[in-house]
Amino acid sequence: MSETVRITTLEGPDAFDCYIARPAGTAKSAIIVIQEIFGVNAGIRRKCDKLAEEGYLALAPDLFWRLEPAVELDPDIEPEFETALKLMGKFNQDQGIRDIEATIHYARTLASTGKVGAVGYCLGGRLAYITAARTDADATVGYYGVGIDELLREKHAIAHPLMLHIPTEDGFVDKDTQKAMHEGLDDHPKVTLHDYEGLDHGFATEFGKRRDEKAAELADQRTAEFFAQHLS
Repeated sequence: MSETVRITTLEGPDAFDCYIARPAGTAKSAIIVIQEIFGVNAGIRRKCDKLAEEGYLALAPDLFWRLEPAVELDPDIEPEFETALKLMGKFNQDQGIRDIEATIHYARTLASTGKVGAVGYCLGGRLAYITAARTDADATVGYYGVGIDELLREKHAIAHPLMLHIPTEDGFVDKDTQKAMHEGLDDHPKVTLHDYEGLDHGFATEFGKRRDEKAAELADQRTAEFFAQHLS
């Protein structure tokens, strides 16, 4: 079962939409699904629905609500891709993290274990890293996060498990950035990095040209095992 709810910001009284997919039975734990630059589109909703099928309460907050509420874009359509890049340029990531934190607080009231994780893609992969550093999320996963080398100064604050999926031929994350990520995080006791040789950005998207089925299944299996370990 799925629905859209309103979640109040940490500051109040403003509120934003959040897509929720609920499991058939009692939700064992909750997972926040952090959008790409394309909004809470069909692919992100499908990520939530699949997590619900696995028994989780899955929530995808609309992080672009201050710019264009309920925007849904298709990365395979060039004008929509350009619109997404423009929204990304205007997006306040610090505010976005606060909205993710508000969603975590909301989710804790609904999950039977009280545990809440987060998983993000693209922009969401970057925000997943920041979520691990700035919130009390119990476990966090980032797929092809951009600009994480700029955030390594926050790694000391990562107190709960974090997994990052890194395609080695990512057109938005060059080799120097990947090297910096490994040098900065390989020895962190809470962080696990997985490289995907020859893969490009967006390989685990649910729909569209970017998906690589074999690699997506491998990454998603690793993510599933990670959440089963840390959110049970």
